[in-house]
Amino acid sequence: MQKVIKKIALLTSGGDAPGMNAAIRAVVRTAIYHDLEVAGIMHGYDGLINDEFVKLQAVSVANIIQRGGTILKTARSARFMTDEGMELAFNNLKKHNVDALITVGGDGTFRGAKVFGDKYKYSIVGIPGTIDNDLVGTDLAIGYDTAINTVVDAVDKIRDTAESHDRLFFVEVMGRDAGLIALRSGIAAGAEAILMPETPTNIDVLIDKLKNVKRKKSSKIIIVAEGDEAGGAFEIAKKVTEKVKGYDARITVLGHIQRGGAPTCMDRVNASRLGYEAVLALINGKRDLMVGIVNKKVEYTLFENAVKHIQKMDPELVKMLEVLSL
Repeated sequence: MQKVIKKIALLTSGGDAPGMNAAIRAVVRTAIYHDLEVAGIMHGYDGLINDEFVKLQAVSVANIIQRGGTILKTARSARFMTDEGMELAFNNLKKHNVDALITVGGDGTFRGAKVFGDKYKYSIVGIPGTIDNDLVGTDLAIGYDTAINTVVDAVDKIRDTAESHDRLFFVEVMGRDAGLIALRSGIAAGAEAILMPETPTNIDVLIDKLKNVKRKKSSKIIIVAEGDEAGGAFEIAKKVTEKVKGYDARITVLGHIQRGGAPTCMDRVNASRLGYEAVLALINGKRDLMVGIVNKKVEYTLFENAVKHIQKMDPELVKMLEVLSL
């Protein structure tokens, strides 16, 4: 018999992503519309262990849809993956009469949700929130669209100074295990080369390309995902300038500015839809899965199938980059 849900709890975990607040707002208001109580859990799984529960009402999420970050705060929690941590978390959920949990986050968040849900047979639905966009089961995770737009805006500004000084810029973007930020922002910013974990990096080939570009262009932008096999922007710039003299090279690491800022319209809409659908999924008895949007339609993906993947980049996009960067 399907369990009747009367109260849900919500947390954000792992790295913050623009649009998380829009998802929180949607979860709270959808739940209230369906006569459910809502508890927010501060500081992710750590807050679940430490009993950091707060009551959320419609007014609690007013005027947050445009804000970056997360009003519930976030953290990574090694303690949650221990038997002791999970037992404390479960007891706190029982103490507050919470029937089901919604987690907003990425790979680590869903791994924790999977283990916890299996251990206690607890109803959990996940909402994808990660700027890396490295989850199976959704076209766009919350935060990805904002992050790539932030990178494009920054690289446009860098190119202005690169043009003025005939300089070569190595711009490092986030992406320890996935190069999706690098690929799409690099294409949009007209980068001369994009280096990312999914494709092999040959420094000699890169140097030959730069020599060819140098004769034609006054500015040269190389986008480097932080997890590229040849190293980050500093290491790759060193390898290039050691082999080829005459480059006036500069390095820019964009870092955490990619996580911040007001979410784009796309992220606000997607986050709102995902939050809405996550509540409906719980009401309809679904558990142990992530709600996503694929080809504009809502899809459900089991946690074990949604977590981080390493795959080849779309070969057509990679080929297009080679053609357009001439």
